[in-house]
Amino acid sequence: MEPFEWSGSPGQPGRLHIRRWEREFPGVSAGMTTRIGGVSEGDYDSLNCALHIQDRPELVIENRRRLAETLGVPFEAWTCGEQVHDRKVAVVTGNDRGRGRFTREDAFADTDALVTDEPGIWLASFYADCVPLYFIDPVRRAIGLAHAGWKGTVLQIAQAAISVMGEAFGSKPEHIHTAIGPSIGSCCYEVDYRVIERIDACMDELGLDEEERRWVYTLRGDGKALLGLQEMNRQIMIKAGILPMHIEMCGMCTSCRTDLFYSHRKENGSTGRMASWIGLDL
Repeated sequence: MEPFEWSGSPGQPGRLHIRRWEREFPGVSAGMTTRIGGVSEGDYDSLNCALHIQDRPELVIENRRRLAETLGVPFEAWTCGEQVHDRKVAVVTGNDRGRGRFTREDAFADTDALVTDEPGIWLASFYADCVPLYFIDPVRRAIGLAHAGWKGTVLQIAQAAISVMGEAFGSKPEHIHTAIGPSIGSCCYEVDYRVIERIDACMDELGLDEEERRWVYTLRGDGKALLGLQEMNRQIMIKAGILPMHIEMCGMCTSCRTDLFYSHRKENGSTGRMASWIGLDL
């Protein structure tokens, strides 16, 4: 069953919620926006949520405000990192609440993952094919988000987030539930040998066996491969101690579904960004 469920009505930001989490873990909201239901124009039509592209900032901020209002969340609670395809994880406290919601300069610098155990803080990050990773520890009431392109994946940002949740909040991997959100799938994500060499090195480091490796990529006859970043991140999570039954995995490809999502690869780099979010009610 697809874990990301559609929610939205005319005039509202279209979004996908991790409904099982929202049912099972009281006070939690988690999901991802689509490209539908905002005010951005042209290539960014219409719910672009990112400030780091060439969209008009006032339109991006209005899209973010509309999303917060639709979710019933104070806009001042939205907290963002400035993503750079690395593995830095920031522990977000009440003093950080709202960083990055208006400007990039105010966001957590050089940070691709955010974690917190404080209610009333809503974490957000931004995507157009990269993999959104979600984390929740219902025992310690801790949450996290991570942004994983192929570089962040081979740097094992998922493992870094799990490790920091343990250090900061006492989270145990066997208690953490994770989700892998909408992203470009192996049906569309063609990469060259330089990327595959890095993926192979990562799989060697993880000690993946032949059966585990076979789902990560498929070689083509032209020296390229079709890469499944979702499966690679799932393997990283399992090797970090996450129980397979605690991993939700989206089946939608952002490149196949440009009616619903932005896709950097499919749209030749000129497109908007979706936002992922996760938060705990006060």
